[in-house]
Amino acid sequence: MKNEFFINNRKKLQESIKDNSILILFAGVAPQRSADQSYIFTPNRNFYYITGIDRDQAIYVLAKSDENIREYLFIEEGNPVLEKWIGKRMTKDEAKEASGLDNIKFLTEFEGLLHQEITGNSLEKVYLDLEKRSYDSIPTRAQLFSQDIIKKYPQASIKNIYNDVAKIRVKKEQVEIDKMRRAIEITGEGIKSLMVNCEAGLFEYQVEAYFDFTIKNLGAKNKAFNTIAAAGKNATVLHYEDNNCQLSDGELILFDLGAEFQHYCADISRTIPVNGKFTPRQKDVYNVVLKALDEVTKRVRPGVTFTELNEYTKKILAQGCIELGIIKDEGELSKYYYHGVGHFLGLDTHDVGARNAKLEAGMVITIEPGLYIDEEAIGVRIEDDVLVTENGHENLSKDIIRTVEDIEKFMAKR
Repeated sequence: MKNEFFINNRKKLQESIKDNSILILFAGVAPQRSADQSYIFTPNRNFYYITGIDRDQAIYVLAKSDENIREYLFIEEGNPVLEKWIGKRMTKDEAKEASGLDNIKFLTEFEGLLHQEITGNSLEKVYLDLEKRSYDSIPTRAQLFSQDIIKKYPQASIKNIYNDVAKIRVKKEQVEIDKMRRAIEITGEGIKSLMVNCEAGLFEYQVEAYFDFTIKNLGAKNKAFNTIAAAGKNATVLHYEDNNCQLSDGELILFDLGAEFQHYCADISRTIPVNGKFTPRQKDVYNVVLKALDEVTKRVRPGVTFTELNEYTKKILAQGCIELGIIKDEGELSKYYYHGVGHFLGLDTHDVGARNAKLEAGMVITIEPGLYIDEEAIGVRIEDDVLVTENGHENLSKDIIRTVEDIEKFMAKR
């Protein structure tokens, strides 16, 4: 991605920074997994969105006083001995090219410059990304750093920049949409590979492996999230991730999966028959969900809210469940449909954006109705990724196979 994108993002963010303030964003580090092993590093998404830097330890600083803006990027200094073990570190020239920032420094200079900026320029506010997922979530580097700042500089007040970055991120630029299109295309190819190789006797993780190979082969190094490959009754558990059961002839298998392409995510769900042929009952349940997907997607446009989309989803699914004979009135639907119909999508699978906000052009969302009939061991979810446009919407994943007829026709090729 060209650095102009990140330069423009910083310009937008600067409008949220009050005078006599300093903003500090951290790339983060990979947490320890076990012994000398760490999890794979992925940058804090707000940090990446603002800087374009995909390296751990890095720090971005923006100081603003008397309407004068000063920007710095701190990176690790190269270590010839260590580089023989873990590879070369990012150079200052590489950091400058990726970010569009001119003032690149090493991490050893961070504390001195921070002190100079706060005390020398009488900065009063310190902006940090203080996103917190839950009351008892593990403190982030920024949250711990905020405590340190308060102790060392009691004259400074802490401000949370998270919501300001989120407001910028939620509407996607064309370059972001293009990357998401590619992530979705790759995901579609991975789904084809699953369908071609799916058969009774395999374990869920074995079928999942075909998806993993295909997306990596097409340039997606990572998955957007842990794949759900849920056969039979497992599909009635929304976030089933064990993927360790054996597939049986005559049952359905639900896949919720997505490729991540250059940090941008796809999120697609498809449900297929293990043997390639739906039973009449499976077909009826599937078509109720597909109808909900199609009808709700038609309603995606600027000004609509997720609440409105979900209420319409419930009406369609409830009517379908009555026709299927599993409920008698709409009030019973929650037994078989118990999640929202969609969420924002972007740098994160569950991307930033207020749930009660009205949709705007440039937002990308998922539409994912489902029915989960535990007593029949049938779980069906069908999910597409949809771009909100000025006049309505574009289904970015419309080319991924999803009708009963097309699924059976494609799987017959096995």
